[in-house]
Amino acid sequence: MDSFINHAFTVFMGFFAIMNPIANTPVFLGLTAEDDPSVRRKIAAKALFLSLVIIIIFSAAGKLIFDLFGITLSSFRIMGGILVALVGYHMLQGGEHSPIQHPSQEDKQKCLDDKLEIAITPLAMPILAGPGTIATAMNFASAGGVSEFIITVGAFFVLCVISYVFFVSGERFVNYIGHNGIKVVTRLMGLILAVIGIQMLILGVGGAVNEFHKIGGG
Repeated sequence: MDSFINHAFTVFMGFFAIMNPIANTPVFLGLTAEDDPSVRRKIAAKALFLSLVIIIIFSAAGKLIFDLFGITLSSFRIMGGILVALVGYHMLQGGEHSPIQHPSQEDKQKCLDDKLEIAITPLAMPILAGPGTIATAMNFASAGGVSEFIITVGAFFVLCVISYVFFVSGERFVNYIGHNGIKVVTRLMGLILAVIGIQMLILGVGGAVNEFHKIGGG
């Protein structure tokens, strides 16, 4: 029993190190700075639910999916890095949701749908369930049978719940710093996101070069 708990804790900490909810909270706040609390909660719930689904899929059949489409982790990192860097650049430029002075009900729904899109990209993928998280999940899940799969998914689910609490609690921080503070945080997080994106891109290119050398050497 003790070994099971220790192993589950090890898996959880492995995920925590990759998908750090403390570090991701300011990023989430920067991406949702112009949204009201109810929309922010919807975005957080959708992003984390999608992240969990992604991890479940890749834990169960990650290697098969990669092999089926001929995808490498390096190419996944390169594409993810580009997406994150572009979002960060947009935030640095002060990109905000377009204001609508007198929206109709249809316009309101479309505006909400547009805001919820960031829950898919870049939040769910590649920020929350990015290449590193997916690789970690595949590594843990492939270490054994059904029990390993359950531990992997269970640990990530607990981390999603913790992340949701951090994201929602961030509303108090937004209310405290005010509108001008939000602008500063948005641009700062944009810079950090851009750097994260470039780092992912560098890792992806480095991995691709190593793979090329291995193929050439073979």
